[in-house]
Amino acid sequence: MNRMFAIVEREMRKFFRSPTLMIMSLMMPILQLLIMGNAFGGKITGAHIAIVDYDHGPEALKIREGFDAIAVNIKTFTTVEYTDENKAREDVRTGKIDAAVVIPAQYSRRVYAQDAPQIGFVVDNSDLFTSSSLEAEMQSLVTALTTPVIQPRLATAIALEIVELYPYVDYMKFLLPACCALAMYISVMIGGGMLYIDDKARGVHEGYLVTPITRLELVMGLNMAGSIKAVLSGICLTIIGSLMAGLGVIFHPEADLELLCLIIVTAIAFNGMMFLMMVRVDDPLVPRAMFGVLNLLLFYPSGAMYPINAFPPWLRAIAIIDPFTYCVHAFKEILLKDGGFVAIRYDLLFLFVFGMGTLLVATPLFKRTL
Repeated sequence: MNRMFAIVEREMRKFFRSPTLMIMSLMMPILQLLIMGNAFGGKITGAHIAIVDYDHGPEALKIREGFDAIAVNIKTFTTVEYTDENKAREDVRTGKIDAAVVIPAQYSRRVYAQDAPQIGFVVDNSDLFTSSSLEAEMQSLVTALTTPVIQPRLATAIALEIVELYPYVDYMKFLLPACCALAMYISVMIGGGMLYIDDKARGVHEGYLVTPITRLELVMGLNMAGSIKAVLSGICLTIIGSLMAGLGVIFHPEADLELLCLIIVTAIAFNGMMFLMMVRVDDPLVPRAMFGVLNLLLFYPSGAMYPINAFPPWLRAIAIIDPFTYCVHAFKEILLKDGGFVAIRYDLLFLFVFGMGTLLVATPLFKRTL
């Protein structure tokens, strides 16, 4: 044990003597959380919609009042007056405005006559996010206009009552579990895989080989040091990210214990996986070349950015064996849903078995000789 802990002490001293390495292992996930959390998932505001009114009747006035209410309250869009439908359509096509509403002549008369009144809505569907948001607002407005003032005594339509289990989850909160997992992966990749190969290239391992340290002690010492680095990164990012996202779950002792267990088993799983990949590598350029490939292969199929149920079968198969999948799922259950140990027990079991399994496979592959 003393020989193994000596390796751990050396690795940790080297890690703490390089503050740049520590900062960079945390900087990318924090920047990703900060920038992507605010750049994606927000609500559309400040769009411009042209309104071409050929009717000028009382029902057309109701549409304008609805537009004014949207502009003042949720501020999704503001209206711009146009007199020519063709000009409005051309401006939508060229991007000067985002959409155009055309109120046809005799619209009010057809509303009173219940003669299938229609409103034209010209939208630029090359931007699906903006067009979907504007279409949803228009549909809500049309639904409100078609609702009768006097409701019938007996309900004639099926009503859907939506019950949301959790408070509103903005994109920064949704992205936090992925960033926590990514911080631990970067720490293992930089502070474990790359440093391990650099030490081999510099001849540091030759010093280990002339000592009575066994192969198991070397493997366990190196992996314990790498796991400690990943645990520190995971704890730091979880605390900083939770405060940035406005989550108070880190102030609950039970949730803190769950997070600590998850971070530890995730560190074991990631470090074991990385050590197994690097155990026979000698070229220091290999882990740097593998960094982006592994990030793409492990991070995106995990369900961190998009649900796994939408994946094709071959990509879903990758997600099943990907430790990122279980790490991200468990972080979501704790940080966003407060699911407790019951919700993450299988994730913890998989990560622990995966980590110990990769270490058991990597140990006999580790070369005790030059």
